[in-house]
Amino acid sequence: MVNLYMDQHVPRAISVGLRLRGVDVVTAFEDGASEMNDSELLNRASELGRVLFTQDDDLLVEAATRQKDGGLFNGVIYAHQLRIFIGACINDLEIITKFKLI
Repeated sequence: MVNLYMDQHVPRAISVGLRLRGVDVVTAFEDGASEMNDSELLNRASELGRVLFTQDDDLLVEAATRQKDGGLFNGVIYAHQLRIFIGACINDLEIITKFKLI
């Protein structure tokens, strides 16, 4: 199972919808990290053993740079803010978080 860390750009409705489906979610707001920069958010999510979910294009740049440089982090899941409906985002994230490798 994958536990999620939601950055400050993710609508609250997504976190609420996931929790209603039993998905383990922590938000940057709840964690007191809503003012952290992208690098700090990736670090914080990894410290907590979580994958960062974002809708922030700039965070993808940070993750790509870190990956290129061999930096470690638990992972990033991205969805464009204008190209996915909240319900579809909840459905997709639920599938990702509950997927089990055989």
